[in-house]
Amino acid sequence: MKEVIRLTAVLTVVCVLAGFALSYVSEATEEARAYQDRLELLSSLNMVLPEHDNEPDSDAMQIGGITYYPSKKDGEINGIAFITSSDKGYSGLIRVIVGVKPDGEIISIGILEQKETPGLGSKITEDWFVDQYKGKSLENARWAVKKDNGDFEQISGATISPRAVTSAIQKGLETYQKDRQEIFGGGDVVQ
Repeated sequence: MKEVIRLTAVLTVVCVLAGFALSYVSEATEEARAYQDRLELLSSLNMVLPEHDNEPDSDAMQIGGITYYPSKKDGEINGIAFITSSDKGYSGLIRVIVGVKPDGEIISIGILEQKETPGLGSKITEDWFVDQYKGKSLENARWAVKKDNGDFEQISGATISPRAVTSAIQKGLETYQKDRQEIFGGGDVVQ
């Protein structure tokens, strides 16, 4: 009986010490992780926005649960980026960052997150695929893959992934169009 109590006490002490160690490491690296997250966001924003002289993440505004990142040149907004997603990918969630001109025409897109099948659905990250959205808007494109009588290429053997990307971008553009007046008239600045 004494042996059980001793083992329980030792195990309890080990667990408490491990908990404190994990807590300390988490707290000690929190600032570095936040800094790295910001660098990744800025890299993604620079990929989809035109040349700018502001920090889009510092000027970001939140409208209806969507964060809009404006790029500015000489104080004028010359682009807006936002993140949209679809859970209709073959392997789940696909997150897309979209950069648009103020009128809603796509400057560029980037795939931020995907778990699609390597060699098939993962081709949505390739330049030839993402470049097909450049210059498109709600007004000048049929927002479906060609197999569904739309304007966008599908991937042979992996139509679900391109459908999800196209749907996510269309949904994001529709939300942007709805929020445009508030974006250019002001909004809550994200801290």
